[in-house]
Amino acid sequence: MKFKKVLRIVLIFVFVYFGEIAISFSDKSTTEKIFPSEDKIPISLRLSNNLSAYESMQQFDLHIESFMQKWNIVGASVAIVKDERLIYAKGFGYADKENDLKVEPKHLFRIASISKLITATTIMKLVDEGKISLSDTIFGENGILNDEVFLDIKDKKVYNITVENLLNHTSGWTNKKGDPMFLNLAIAKKMNAELPLKQEIIVQYILQNSKLDYSTGKKSSYSNFGYSVLGLVIEKVTKISYEDYVITQILNPIGIYDMRLGKSLEKDRFENEVKYYGLKGERNVLSSLGTGEKVPKFYGGNSIETLGSAGGWLATPAELMKLLVAIDGFTFRNDILSSESIEKMTKSTKRIRPFGWTGTDKNGFWWRTGTLSGTSALLKREQNGLSWVLIINTTPKYGARFPVQINKTMIKGLSTVGDWPSYDLFDYYEPKSMQNDRLVFDN
Repeated sequence: MKFKKVLRIVLIFVFVYFGEIAISFSDKSTTEKIFPSEDKIPISLRLSNNLSAYESMQQFDLHIESFMQKWNIVGASVAIVKDERLIYAKGFGYADKENDLKVEPKHLFRIASISKLITATTIMKLVDEGKISLSDTIFGENGILNDEVFLDIKDKKVYNITVENLLNHTSGWTNKKGDPMFLNLAIAKKMNAELPLKQEIIVQYILQNSKLDYSTGKKSSYSNFGYSVLGLVIEKVTKISYEDYVITQILNPIGIYDMRLGKSLEKDRFENEVKYYGLKGERNVLSSLGTGEKVPKFYGGNSIETLGSAGGWLATPAELMKLLVAIDGFTFRNDILSSESIEKMTKSTKRIRPFGWTGTDKNGFWWRTGTLSGTSALLKREQNGLSWVLIINTTPKYGARFPVQINKTMIKGLSTVGDWPSYDLFDYYEPKSMQNDRLVFDN
């Protein structure tokens, strides 16, 4: 009887905790977003590390811990899907080292360029719904962005750029003169604009001052700027903000309630967002927000608000897996995109990138990397039914090449697992009443 009383107290505490979380996520927006509540609890807030602490993955856990120690990583979070079932979601290290707060599945991380996969998925959903076409042009009087502010165009070849060219990075723009998404101070000065810089201002600047570096459609040249433009395309077509549309039309319908665009400064961290850390001895830089201060790159040096559709999203690994299983082409769960759109997204050649993904191959491997100061992530879909993501909250050594180290670690770790759990953490809920003195899975 004492055990039942103790367990009842624990369950009451959990219920009250989730009630407090619901209140902390309240929003005054007039859009019909679904935020966490007692009946709409995000996957990540339903889980805890102990739910993924089982014997068959102890060696895997040791690989992750060794990886973190080797590369001086403060905190990390991992989620694994097998046959579209979430079988593992676990945090390692610290979400906030100074306050001794350990990483749990509930913690949000900046996902950097994995954001492009979200943007590409949204565009392809609009294609499926007939609201946009891949062949639609972007600029000029006959383009989607035919607003007056975008009609001052230096290079008339820009008129040929289509939605597809932005998706597969074949617009013709390169970063030879620097990535415009990270030239906030220079562009603001040139355009006499306020900081943080809005994406519209960067687009105006590029149109008015730049020529294409190569012929549109010829080859892929990675472009954060192109995905920033796609965010504006989504707003123009849907007539609501990019973030609101993604949340209400892509994420909420598949049960994702706790992904959002991030903020640049530490004081603006969301309640369940991790704290970010730099490399030892890393120098501060001039604030991208125009304060004149020297700040860490990960807290003001890079403008997360400006990156938006190209790299501004926050997510938990568990909720990223929820999105992945909705676009992975497997048949255990329904996809939100047509098979034709998924095929187009994942088609690539030696010279042309896929849509949203970093890369795909003939063996059925699809992967998406994301790296900024303070974070690095790798999301991967494998043909054998395994999909996974690992995210860290520490500036990685080797920068954008660091996901190679993540991949090596995950491959080694996953090879040690002999038996996969049969349950699905996507369906895990704490009991809603005190009628049963045990934890249950709602199917």
